[in-house]
Amino acid sequence: MKITTFSIRVWRALSMITVLGASLYSYSLFGQDVGVHFNAQGLADEFMLKSDIFYVVVGLILVNNVLLLSVGRSLLKIQSELLPIPNQQIWANHRDELKEHIQNWIYSLVAMINTSIALTIFVLATVNNEFKFKIGDFGGLLYMIVGFLLIIIIALPVRLMMKPSSDD
Repeated sequence: MKITTFSIRVWRALSMITVLGASLYSYSLFGQDVGVHFNAQGLADEFMLKSDIFYVVVGLILVNNVLLLSVGRSLLKIQSELLPIPNQQIWANHRDELKEHIQNWIYSLVAMINTSIALTIFVLATVNNEFKFKIGDFGGLLYMIVGFLLIIIIALPVRLMMKPSSDD
């Protein structure tokens, strides 16, 4: 197993543990009403019940870790000739490497979404409790998450434009 494949699998496993832990931890910290929208001064002006937030988060986790992974597994079963990839004939001769790249990409996407959900839950729990942080302290988090997601989404097409590493 390559180090990248191992690293991505470890990241995915840790992200699943983290998102579940963050969900349970934040549920214990939340009051009955949780601020979900904040005005310019950083004060909550819209609220949701903590149980509603918990169910939404659990739904997102299930969709991400079950539905997205099952779509990814189905994608791995498609014949190479039917995939819209450049250098199709070259990649068809290196099917195992192609499957590894696609699987790593799917696992990275799932891990990044899990990580994003966990970070969002931690921020929500932090700003809704008597901690020293305000919502404005986390302004760059959205840009960081979007940046990482774009990098992951673009990584597979860029890699498939190159030749397989096992190509002679």
